[in-house]
Amino acid sequence: MKTIRVLLVDDHALFRSGVAGLLREQPDFELAGEARDGREALERANDLMPDVILMDVYMPEVGGLEATRKIKDSLPYVKIVMLTVSEEEGDLFEAIKAGAHGYLLKNIEPKELLRSLRDVFQGEAPISKRAATKLLDEFARLSRGDSRKEQDNLSPREREVLEHLTTGATNKEIASSLCISENTVKNHLKNILAKLHLQNRVQAAAYALRKGLTQDRKSANSG
Repeated sequence: MKTIRVLLVDDHALFRSGVAGLLREQPDFELAGEARDGREALERANDLMPDVILMDVYMPEVGGLEATRKIKDSLPYVKIVMLTVSEEEGDLFEAIKAGAHGYLLKNIEPKELLRSLRDVFQGEAPISKRAATKLLDEFARLSRGDSRKEQDNLSPREREVLEHLTTGATNKEIASSLCISENTVKNHLKNILAKLHLQNRVQAAAYALRKGLTQDRKSANSG
């Protein structure tokens, strides 16, 4: 089992200490380091090369959203999960646009936090239920736009995988539903992200909702 190296970024020392203690108790986690703000997070990320970064949103000097954008520019492979008290839709959407792979609230149960970190390390996209609901509601209200160039570049199978992403399905669930292997699902996801110029599966799901792809598929199947 590969050890998941985590960089913990939060301006509250007591909170960092609690999460750090939780991670140290797990055999598959390693606390790579800690940072007190976004500027320090960028420096430490480049030095430590962690697998996952747990990032607060509101911090002095450089906040989590700005830090996420800069870290993703410098280290695109790093998985960043926002762990915050903020339930503001604006923070959620900005985090996703910045390249965050997950968005969790600080009232999350310890076991759920650990499971979410393991999931994001495996390529999943953990988002709290309340945040996911806000995300879906907001994109349902947005205009779908008139450009279909990117969608037309997707194969029928890639469109099926993309539609499943909008339901929050895991790679295993998508594979089971489409009767293909998990590795095949991962390859489809890589192709989807490359074709749509997106960074992760959360952005891909948001894209599908914004463009009305799910409804398009249902209309096509019923016609």
